[in-house]
Amino acid sequence: MNTRSASALNFARRLLLLAAASLAFVRPMLLAQTNAAPVAVSSTSAIPAFDVATIKPHQGMLRMTGVEYQPDGFSATVTLSMMVQSAYGLRSADQVSSAPDWAKTDLFDMQAKMSETDIAEMQKLSPADRNARRKQMLQALLADRFKLKVHSATKQDPIYDLVIAKGTPKLKDAATDTSDQLKRGSDGEPLHGFLSWVTGKAIAQGYSMKNLADFLSQPMAGLGRPVIDKTGLAGTYNFTFDWTPPHPGVRLSGEKDSATPEDAPSIFAALGDIGLKLQPSTGPIDTIVIDHADKPTAD
Repeated sequence: MNTRSASALNFARRLLLLAAASLAFVRPMLLAQTNAAPVAVSSTSAIPAFDVATIKPHQGMLRMTGVEYQPDGFSATVTLSMMVQSAYGLRSADQVSSAPDWAKTDLFDMQAKMSETDIAEMQKLSPADRNARRKQMLQALLADRFKLKVHSATKQDPIYDLVIAKGTPKLKDAATDTSDQLKRGSDGEPLHGFLSWVTGKAIAQGYSMKNLADFLSQPMAGLGRPVIDKTGLAGTYNFTFDWTPPHPGVRLSGEKDSATPEDAPSIFAALGDIGLKLQPSTGPIDTIVIDHADKPTAD
């Protein structure tokens, strides 16, 4: 590989991280889909299949990667490894192993739609069951089009435990917080599961500690290992802390380039200011091992 090709590949990989990071903010509900441990589909016969699905190698400039879910299906520009991460509810790319090289680098444009009958059935399910059904449909699609075969495994890896530091955490109960500063939706109700950046401050609204742990597990947070919620706090909270993601170039909520200044607080110090702490530990990490995968035929 020549120097120009290597530089292009490194730049593309960096864009993948940044684009995936931005999805964590503009589509906070995607974070909720990374909570469940991976569960392989034992049989696809009882699982609704997408009525129409197209998969093509990505052409042209890379603008955004990730999966955008719609009520009737999804659209995505992803690598196979990224799609496996989404389909099996994994927190990070490190939880996908034994993928062929092309599965980590080759981008595919994917679109899929459900039938009217399946859309109606999905709407009858609870949000949790709907997410589980969507994952099963994605798994079945990957098995059909990529001939994907996987098995689940558990490994012991370094992690961080998110715990309460000494004193009382500086968190406001979202259920009782009536501040005029709250972001609100079109219905006038305060947004939940919302995280944004304004002038170097991270602003969380209606955020659970599990949401926070899942976000800090993402590559763009720069911690390099999963974070597990061990706070024991079960509610949702509003809080602000002085921190900016370490990856330069990420733009959120219309703000200027959020490249981290040299003197910016580390995430460890920032969490300490609100009474939380990241404690190094070792724990079991769920993984998906790819046994076989083929490149799909473009359609």
